[in-house]
Amino acid sequence: MAAGDSEQVRYCARFSYLCLKFTLIIYSTLFWLLGAFILAVGIYAEVERQKYKTLESAFLAPAIILILLGIVMFFVSFVGVLASLRDNLCLLQAFMYILGICLLIELVGGVMALIFKNQTIDFLNNNIGRGIQNYYDDLDFKNIMDFVQNEFKCCGGKDFKDWEKNQYHDCSAPGPLACGVPYTCCVRNKTDVANTMCGYKTIDQERLSVQHIIHVRGCTNAVLIWFLDNYSIMAGVLLGILLPQFLGVFLSLLYITRVEDIIAEHKLNETLLDGRQQKSETEFTGAGCCMCYPG
Repeated sequence: MAAGDSEQVRYCARFSYLCLKFTLIIYSTLFWLLGAFILAVGIYAEVERQKYKTLESAFLAPAIILILLGIVMFFVSFVGVLASLRDNLCLLQAFMYILGICLLIELVGGVMALIFKNQTIDFLNNNIGRGIQNYYDDLDFKNIMDFVQNEFKCCGGKDFKDWEKNQYHDCSAPGPLACGVPYTCCVRNKTDVANTMCGYKTIDQERLSVQHIIHVRGCTNAVLIWFLDNYSIMAGVLLGILLPQFLGVFLSLLYITRVEDIIAEHKLNETLLDGRQQKSETEFTGAGCCMCYPG
């Protein structure tokens, strides 16, 4: 190979190394900052939630989920930033493997949820049922459930009769809420003034007799049907979640390969340089001996 070609190959290798380095630094830094922001929002939300907290099962709170997500993103991305700045192979490999494992868990979890669809629906219904029991004690769940029931025109988890699990809506309970459902289950126009008692005495009725008063279908099925009807939106959301992680794994793999090539090239140059120095010293020593004799 000519000297010019060798220099061009070396320049291209160096340029690709720098491009990958800066790309990985920018990628890791963005997700590091995003993780810090999510963590800060989660901590703020949890501090606010603690002021009104009356429910013990805090693990289901959105604030806790945000905190856990923020911690994972912050520390994993920090490893990526540090590894790309220092060209540390151990940290780079750790960053790549952690991203790969997270991506694999998400893919396997999604496939398992589709394969065991009935069990997934039962799991969701059971968790919604436990949330309904503490509807008036857990403000996080209450706000989420009210939003879902209002937006998706549904009521309860499996159906509207799930609200009988709540102590205030149970048909044997005293008070005006007995045998009724929250007003977010009611059929109404957006311009109507909310009637908080519109679901009065509906739980013990048949579906057909109350379907003009309240939404009788469960929220689990309503949300799943919405997902199926809006598959393009869901595909975009999934790509938005999975693609950045795949990109991180791919960038890390390419960068690790370039760093390993540079390390190997550096070691080879050192070996050749040491060989030349030893050869020069040997020749110089031999020449010195000859110089001791007259010509």
